Amino acid sequence: MFTEEIEKLKKREDAVILAHYYVDGAVQAAADFVGDSFYLAKAAAQTDKSTIVFCGVRFMGESAKILNPQRRVLLPDASADCPMAHMADAEQIARLRAEVSDLAVVCYINSSAALKALSDVCVTSSNAVKIVSSLPNKNILFIPDENLGNFVRARVPGKTFYFSGGYCPAHASVLSSDIESERSAHPAAEVLTHPECRADVCAASDFVGSTAEIVAYAEQSSRSEFIVCTEPGVLYELERRCPGKRFYPVAPVCADMKKITPESVVRCLERGEYTVELEEKAAAAARRPLERMLELGSRK
Repeated sequence: MFTEEIEKLKKREDAVILAHYYVDGAVQAAADFVGDSFYLAKAAAQTDKSTIVFCGVRFMGESAKILNPQRRVLLPDASADCPMAHMADAEQIARLRAEVSDLAVVCYINSSAALKALSDVCVTSSNAVKIVSSLPNKNILFIPDENLGNFVRARVPGKTFYFSGGYCPAHASVLSSDIESERSAHPAAEVLTHPECRADVCAASDFVGSTAEIVAYAEQSSRSEFIVCTEPGVLYELERRCPGKRFYPVAPVCADMKKITPESVVRCLERGEYTVELEEKAAAAARRPLERMLELGSRK
């Protein structure tokens, strides 16, 4: 029922619906594009629709607006936010820029527009290693997620990393003891982990990658059971693409992502709310690192 209503409203509003893997499965089913942050950033930059409905948290809607300043960007729930998106500050960035030579400020896309505006390049979990490796700078301030930053540091030798101490509350709550318990319960299962998890959790896993990479790995694997250390909303896509395989989630749900429901998407399209608005000067400053990410991330 909701899918039919959403389709009708999409045509009326000339809208495209983008949904992150972590939102409700019924929302993913109604979306035009479903993916991780990098895929959706590219989709937002390439759409020809006049309205973008971004089913995710606020920083995702902001990124879509930054890349599409002339288009209307709507969020189904204005209160859906990401705590990690704010876990760095302008004073630290300015201080390190003054104290550390040859410094690049690398900003995880899971961040506010204000933090992006203070950065040199954005990255996602899919392309962070590739982009940081390609930077000429020897020193890297990686904001805001220290766990992802440490994952990158281990794979990019020869650079010195600085961090802001940010973290994803859901991913950071997963412990290596959780994996041990799940392995005991499901000895044939492989452990698939997002790099926002702690380093010891990543080390105890069989595969570490972005949400999209986790889905691709499970789809291609000959195994039939998987312990999944990322937000359990991804189980919708995993089960859709991997019929017959079993998945055991470890991470807790993201309460903000779960605020996006089919009802909120319908209301969003009916009422034209909630509109993402950004001051043009700030949006222009945040656009540069996003566009650089799209450029560097697309290189072979």
